[in-house]
Amino acid sequence: MADESIGYHKAKINRGVFGEDSKIYEEIDEFADALDQDAKIMALGELSDVIGAIEGWLENNHPSITIDDLVAMSKITRRAFESGKRGPKEVTSGE
Repeated sequence: MADESIGYHKAKINRGVFGEDSKIYEEIDEFADALDQDAKIMALGELSDVIGAIEGWLENNHPSITIDDLVAMSKITRRAFESGKRGPKEVTSGE
């Protein structure tokens, strides 16, 4: 059981500002810490918080884009990889 005096997280987590990229990083760090603690339910909660932080960032930086737009693009990318039409990028000399 985790030491109650430290709260949920064992790792030092830098606090971010909602609507800025720092909040996304904070939530990802909290997700990683939850995984390190083997706290599956907490990790899922942190993933939800990542989504909220991304939504806040979108509202500040791309107000016409929603999380649903990102999910749609993710599905297109996945489809491209699964179809074999998209694969790892090859590195050529000079790059």
